[in-house]
This record gives sequence, C-alpha cells and structure tokens, in this order.
Amino acid sequence: MKIFISADIEGCAAITSWDEVRKGGEGYQEFREQMTAEVVAACEGARAAGATDVLIKDAHESGCNLIVSRLPDYARIVRAWSGHPHVMMFGLDPSFHASVFIGYHDAAGSDGNPLAHTMNDRIASLSINGELASEFTVNCYTAALNTVPIAFLSGDRQICAAAGKLVPGVKTLAVSEGFGRASISIAPAKAIRMIREGVEEALSSDLGANLVALPENFEVVLKFNNASDAYRSSFYPGIEHVEACTLRFVSRDYFEVLRTLRFITV
Repeated sequence: MKIFISADIEGCAAITSWDEVRKGGEGYQEFREQMTAEVVAACEGARAAGATDVLIKDAHESGCNLIVSRLPDYARIVRAWSGHPHVMMFGLDPSFHASVFIGYHDAAGSDGNPLAHTMNDRIASLSINGELASEFTVNCYTAALNTVPIAFLSGDRQICAAAGKLVPGVKTLAVSEGFGRASISIAPAKAIRMIREGVEEALSSDLGANLVALPENFEVVLKFNNASDAYRSSFYPGIEHVEACTLRFVSRDYFEVLRTLRFITV
C-alpha cells in the first residue's frame, strides 16, 4: 500500500505565532521538532495499517523543515519546490492508495487559526465556486484529479470541520482551536499519539467514499491584499481583473486551475 503525506506546520499542536514557524524564529526549532514528530506518527500509523511505501511532501515555506534523520526507512521525502503546479502535493500520482494531511490550517479570511492563510500572506482570500477555499481545498481537488482518496487530516478545529464537509468520510483530528491571536491546543505528546492511532484507523477502513468528485466547472476568485499584486497577475491568460485587488477565472480543467494559481500567486 502506497500512502502520500502532505505536511504543513501551522496546524501542528500548540503552534500560535509566526516566530514558531519561520526559520530563524525564536520558537522554530521546537516546533520543527513537533512537525517532524507528527509526521513520523502518521508514518507509523500508515505502517501499522499495512503501508509499504510512504511519500512525504514537506509542504511548508522552504519545503526543508522536517528533520530527515528521524524519518522511518520505509519513507521517502520530497524537499523544496519543483515548480510543478501540484505544489504541496508534488509527487502524488494515481498509484497511491490514499492521502494524509498533517499540520493543516484554516483559510485566509477565516478566524480558525491565528496563522490562517492561503498560500502566502499577500492573499486576502481565495474562493472556488463561491466557497472560501483553503490550501486543503486546493489539495483535496488535486488528490481527486489523481483519483486518490483522502483518509486523514490533522490541524485546527475549523480546517477539520471544512475537511469533513468536503470529504464526509475523512477522519480528522483537531489539535487546536484559534481565538484571535491565541489558541487552545491539546498537549503535543497527545497529538502525536492520536495522529498515529487515527491514521492507522483511517487507512484500515473502507476509503471508497473518500474519493472526492471534481466539480464540472471551477469559478475561482482570488483577492489580494495589495492592488499592485492583482494588477501584475491580471495579465495571465484567461484572468479577469474584476476589482482593484480581485481576479477571477473560470475553467473546466482542474489542472488549468492549478497551473493558473501557480503562476499568479508567486
């Protein structure tokens, strides 16, 4: 059984401030270790469920956060960024049996996590077909494009709720909940244990209902914080510059959506 893990950090247990997730920040080393421990726990859960091959995408900022010496020998890792439109899901293909999401967070424009954002801090909000979209939304549809079911997600309470709406059969673990600039979190050690148990349980169940159906059409609205960013990106083919800070595009091909997002958000 082949399992794909996409790992972010802002939804790991107890993380609350930007200093804890950025290289050079005062708390980065501690929470880099927590991110690594949560990913290792997911690997162990996958192994217990029968996985023989686990591919991890380090999907936070530089893509070089996980302490690779701590990864199990049956795991492989994608580090840094290739430039491929799959971005946080790079390496995924239809040969994988399931996907797992660790350390995920709420979307830009929401209040479920003090560090809520989508892709980068220049984006005020992203919507797909009229619904606020998170990084998980984008990556969920990438999994669907590759016919890979979504088994498990850990992160803040609101991203877990959003994942449950998109994928009714997904198993989630809420490790934290945001309140303004603060968060309430379960103990990091408990999160590690529960991720291990949750991934094993999820991958041991029938995932037939966890394969998301792609919409027939995609209307994407991207709002930047700064009008100059919207202006610069408005020259990409197919983009409508609908307001000073807002771009819109429509496609029936989800890979084209990913390609467009890849080029207009850099």
